Amino acid sequence: MPSNTMASRGIAINRLSLLTQNQASDSLTKHIYLTFDDGPLNGTANCISICESEKVAASFFEIGLHQSRSSKGRKLYEQIKSNTSLFSLSNHSYSHAYGKYLWFYQHPDSATLDFLKGQAVLAPTNNLVRFPGNNAWDTKDAKKASWLVKPLAHKMDSLGWDVIGWDMEWRFNKHGKPIQSPETIALLVDSLFAHNQTKTKNHLVILMHDHMFAATADSIKLAKMIGLLKQRPHYQFEKITHYPGLKNALN
Repeated sequence: MPSNTMASRGIAINRLSLLTQNQASDSLTKHIYLTFDDGPLNGTANCISICESEKVAASFFEIGLHQSRSSKGRKLYEQIKSNTSLFSLSNHSYSHAYGKYLWFYQHPDSATLDFLKGQAVLAPTNNLVRFPGNNAWDTKDAKKASWLVKPLAHKMDSLGWDVIGWDMEWRFNKHGKPIQSPETIALLVDSLFAHNQTKTKNHLVILMHDHMFAATADSIKLAKMIGLLKQRPHYQFEKITHYPGLKNALN
């Protein structure tokens, strides 16, 4: 066999081996999306500061009313929007249904107007929304909506918006403080990945609320949870705008 043919085959084999290694590496990578809801609120500043200090990507689903009612809220909002390398900011409605969720979802036309108002106030650079008080999905690949919110999800879809839910929640008690420990949250992330119990394989969305981390002791818990996840070699933090299967271009 001519030496140049053997060399060509050797190069091809090496390229195939490298491609296989890269594919194996990609399959091992687990993508984590830290998402914070309901800001700007007391606690938003700590969420921003911790994520910046830890150099991890995060996504903030903001409420238009909270952004517009105080100069502090607008300052926090601008802080998130200005750090595009780490943060994304998306629409969590204008009013958060004023807490009247049943009425809100039973009137999808007025709910749509509420989201349009939120979009005008927040002026995000994406068309991602999260429903108040409801874990619904409507992207190209992920679909999940209860009978109550399905009419609104269809409206959002028809307008070209992606509805983003979550895979797990760091819950809070009646005082607004985190219930689970950072260690418990980290182990739950491990378990959901290990058992393929996320909406999209190897992609996990964590729901948290800004107000949970207003107190110093509680913000330390957020930093500890992030630190624990950073110790896992195959975990990678992403902005929600990088979630696979979105109808809209990345931004």
